[in-house]
Amino acid sequence: MNYIAAIFLILFSVNAFSQKNVKKTYPAHQQGNATILIDSLMAKSYERGLFNGNVLVAKNKKIMYQKSFGFTDGTKKNALNNKSIFNIGSIAKEFNAVAIMMLVERHRISLDDTISKFNFGLPKWAEKVTIRHLINYASGIPRIDLLVPKNDEEAWKVLRGNDSLLFQPGKNYKYDNSNVFLQRRIIEKVTGISYKEFVTKNIIKPLKMTNSVFDPKSGFKNRTSCYDMDNAQCPEMQFISGWLWVDINDLYKWIEAMNTNKLISKQSFQTLLENPYAINEGGSLGRYIEKEDLQRHNGVSYKFESIFLNDFKNNVIIILLSNNFNRVWDLGYTIHNLILGNNYEIPKKSIYQALRKESISDVNTAINSYYSLKKNSKDDYMFENPSELNRLGYELLRLGKINASVTVFRLATEEFPKNANIFDSLGEAYFTDKQYVLALNSYKKALSLDANSENAKNMIEKIKSLVGN
Repeated sequence: MNYIAAIFLILFSVNAFSQKNVKKTYPAHQQGNATILIDSLMAKSYERGLFNGNVLVAKNKKIMYQKSFGFTDGTKKNALNNKSIFNIGSIAKEFNAVAIMMLVERHRISLDDTISKFNFGLPKWAEKVTIRHLINYASGIPRIDLLVPKNDEEAWKVLRGNDSLLFQPGKNYKYDNSNVFLQRRIIEKVTGISYKEFVTKNIIKPLKMTNSVFDPKSGFKNRTSCYDMDNAQCPEMQFISGWLWVDINDLYKWIEAMNTNKLISKQSFQTLLENPYAINEGGSLGRYIEKEDLQRHNGVSYKFESIFLNDFKNNVIIILLSNNFNRVWDLGYTIHNLILGNNYEIPKKSIYQALRKESISDVNTAINSYYSLKKNSKDDYMFENPSELNRLGYELLRLGKINASVTVFRLATEEFPKNANIFDSLGEAYFTDKQYVLALNSYKKALSLDANSENAKNMIEKIKSLVGN
């Protein structure tokens, strides 16, 4: 699989791991005040390099815990505080979806209106696609690549210049920002004002979200910058307009407004929560897990990462905002388990982080360090999670250190011999190095472990066509 796809897969594998393999170590109901326990959890996580950001936890409409850990940028000169504003990634898409429902409730539009109604100059496919398709990512409209458009005009060129749909509207699901882009443009077309103006007037001001701003430039008051493990400022996405940056208190106000129907009705809120075209996928408000009566939404933009858990059943809200992409998802669920009195574990240190620098300079020394850590500090590091070595291998592959990446992926296959994804990754490294026979063997092994691996199937056919077997 390609590098970007691998990063998303690694993210999801980490998420799945964190939910399914929680070690039952610290029963919260036996250890006193939850606030003290949360603070201990977060302090330890910060100490281990697993979190840099702001956290807020509320129960029964009252904030029970709120604190900042770390710094606003890689210089580490300015400490975070509760006024620090973050790029919340996909969570910002909630604002255009709710704005759409506000216009529906005001009878300005209908969810079943086709896009052609708004005369955007789009191809004929606009006659098939409805607003309902857009808010549920079931439109099939052409994809706007994250790295291509630098502004709205370039995004329009992508959509207007492509006559083909990815699939028939309502027949599949594709989480893509082209759906978000058109929602924002519909809002502008119907209201006659910019998307930013509409949201500011109808959402931000009524909710008194006093520290929220659209598309702030570097240097804006209270603005954070994302940075990597080497404390270097990371690039930030130049993309379509309309991304709202918020502080943690304003995001809490937003979630509470949704829960109490301050902006849209309960029925409209439920319409956005539930995706009729893809029950097990997220919609405009993230993922709604019906059996738990839980809304979960996370957002990632380079090294910015955010998550909130909105537990309707237990009246609990958990928010974490970070500018240093690390263990936000895991920590959100750990706090949730703690509050509910379930067993939980403080997240372990990252193998990837521990070995990254050493691997870049001398992979064999890094491998020795891996075994040393496993022998002497096994309980402190995430040795059980295959995504750690997988991520390290792809980091090396991205840097052009192909032999080193092969070495790491081979170690991963030895550590996780039944993991199809690891063999798929090793196959990609071999293929990149033009070691086609070894790549073929790795992809065959991946397919034997996972008969549904489309990537392995496709790569096997591709390699056979190259080598003539």
